[in-house]
Amino acid sequence: MVVVTESESRTTRTPGGTMSGLATPSQGSAELATWRVRMAPDGAGPVHAVDREQVWMPLAGSFTVTVDGQTRVIGAGQAAILPAGVARQIRAGAEPAEALVCMPAGGTATVPDDPQPRELPWAR
Repeated sequence: MVVVTESESRTTRTPGGTMSGLATPSQGSAELATWRVRMAPDGAGPVHAVDREQVWMPLAGSFTVTVDGQTRVIGAGQAAILPAGVARQIRAGAEPAEALVCMPAGGTATVPDDPQPRELPWAR
């Protein structure tokens, strides 16, 4: 068994939020990548696509999730299953929002104006 504690060295801050890697391949997880996301009120990530299915599980606040043109609001006690390869955007509600996210290891993301795949540092 491996126990992983959040660490500043595995935390990435972007204009859209803060991602802290938890169980990831670099920490001993062979098949999954998990991380905690924290977003400020009304904060938003960019429109992007990820080549792996993701599951977003809110812990606090709410998120407006738009996937392939369909928008839903999710909160604590719910899980949003986001399919691989489709455009998505995640936006926090009026309060600070926090979620755990899980996906198969090795995922990359692309943005509409740059098709070059990008690693997700918090998921390594």
